[in-house]
Amino acid sequence: MAAPPSAVSAPASAADRAASDRAVLDRAGASSRALAALMPRLVLEARRVAATVIHGLHGRRRAGPGENFWQYRRFVSGESSARVDWRRSARDEHLYVREREWEAAHTVWIWPDRSPSMAFRSALARDSKLDRALVMGLALGEVLVQGGERVGIPGLMTVTANRNVIDRMVQAILHDAAAPASLPPAFAPSPLSEVILLSDLWSPIAEIRTMLARLSAAGAHGHVVQIVDPAEETFPYAGRVEFVEPEGFGSITAGRAEAWRDDYAARIALHRSQIRAETDRIGWSFVIHRTDRPATELMLQLHARMSAGRGAAPPPRGDTATDAADAEIRDVEMLDAGPNAAAGDARPA
Repeated sequence: MAAPPSAVSAPASAADRAASDRAVLDRAGASSRALAALMPRLVLEARRVAATVIHGLHGRRRAGPGENFWQYRRFVSGESSARVDWRRSARDEHLYVREREWEAAHTVWIWPDRSPSMAFRSALARDSKLDRALVMGLALGEVLVQGGERVGIPGLMTVTANRNVIDRMVQAILHDAAAPASLPPAFAPSPLSEVILLSDLWSPIAEIRTMLARLSAAGAHGHVVQIVDPAEETFPYAGRVEFVEPEGFGSITAGRAEAWRDDYAARIALHRSQIRAETDRIGWSFVIHRTDRPATELMLQLHARMSAGRGAAPPPRGDTATDAADAEIRDVEMLDAGPNAAAGDARPA
């Protein structure tokens, strides 16, 4: 029921607005300082995770600029003598040129969700969702650039192949003055580029559909990773519990939280099925990762999926080298339970 006119708040005074602005800036500053303090540890963890994956360059099997040897061919009259491989030519009566395999740089956009809901960490996990998203984003940047790819962050960092990509990503994130959003801003990835989304994906399904449709319409391929806390999977709450939504939508108190578990699990399963239906429709992959699992596990899953996706067409499920990754994902999905409210704080009321 609508509130009567007398219940409507009076316009805020200039002093009230100034106080509100100061409070917002104070919260943003505290969040930035906390993130800056965490970054050294996250960078070390990202480098450790990246070291677990040897990322091969994606050669196109033709001569061109690159580092890997491809073949020898006969020297052609008119070519520069500097191209002759004299060691190989000394074994024959002909002159030979050493050719390298052409390697095309691939563009990958990485989006680590830094919205308030990502700061949640229950007692069941060592890392928050934000920590895991940042570690994975930085580690992927390192692995991809080491493999000759170009990496960017939508709205924050233009694509780069600089070997100091982790430092550049950290600086871009720390100097971002805007309020962190759950989903990436509108941008147009080039055709055949790749997009990796690292988020808890608790946004309304309509917003997720719109975002995925916009990115796939540009011709990009992608991988959607839902990062969740184990408490959001298992809903370990009982008794009187207050759930606080971290992004300004208030709180709700459950008299007997355990009575909500089944309905909650059904809502989460529906939300995920809708996301999977959308990713299947556009040919993207969908991965669920819990923060009580090792970050290296997710890295290997993504590496297998990205490697499989380099071909002309995505391979059929259950018949590729990604079988182990798919089996792990199915195991996790069997635990489909956990509240949207659990993305905030849960405490006895």
